[in-house]
Amino acid sequence: MELADRAVGFLLSFISLSIFTYYTFWVIILPFVDSDHFVHKYFLPQEFAILIPVFAGVVLLCFLCMFIGYVMLKSKKKKKV
Repeated sequence: MELADRAVGFLLSFISLSIFTYYTFWVIILPFVDSDHFVHKYFLPQEFAILIPVFAGVVLLCFLCMFIGYVMLKSKKKKKV
């Protein structure tokens, strides 16, 4: 089981590093590259650099609030019994 945990940890680390590298290049380096350069076809427009993280944050906050509400309702039912 330890080998499977290491593999999952390595995979998650690799995915996180890849997303961080892509986003960093997209937001910090790409604005300084000419707009007609071929590398621009691999990236979304700059407006999405803000919209995607904001949307992800709102979704994460919604799921967190739903989880906290579920736990509070579940603990309230346990106290009644």
